[in-house]
Amino acid sequence: MKRPWNIIDEALYSLATTDQSGKCNMNICTYVTPVSMQPKLYAIGIYFNTKTHENILKSDTAVLQILHRSQAKLVNVLGKKSGQTYDKMTYLGRKKLLITWNNFNVLKDAVSYILLEKISHLKTGDHDLHIFKVTKSSVPANDQVLTTRYLSEQNIISI
Repeated sequence: MKRPWNIIDEALYSLATTDQSGKCNMNICTYVTPVSMQPKLYAIGIYFNTKTHENILKSDTAVLQILHRSQAKLVNVLGKKSGQTYDKMTYLGRKKLLITWNNFNVLKDAVSYILLEKISHLKTGDHDLHIFKVTKSSVPANDQVLTTRYLSEQNIISI
């Protein structure tokens, strides 16, 4: 049975955050939407009790990445493993999947990189809602955006 939140074919995002020591972590973000054109703002729901949640509470910057279809298999590492118990960056580094963009480790071949500055935070349900201002962006790759429908077709997720 389809659920209302699974009807729309959504782009897949990963949020790169850093901890106090500068160590990076990445996750999969399910709840992401632009909410203003001027200034350009994004609303992102970040799941409680995760390394990303811990990092973003202590940092004002992050990089939102729009994933490319070629990155579909990374969903199992970035979305199904916890950065609290698994070193995602070591895995990505060994696979040569990282580059540096604006002093952040980001995924090589992502469709887009969006540098964010946190401007507000609201506790909500099992995700906290964070509002970010876009400070810089880049679209280095082609437009083969990884979507929820594509992940479902590849049997990586079920919707």
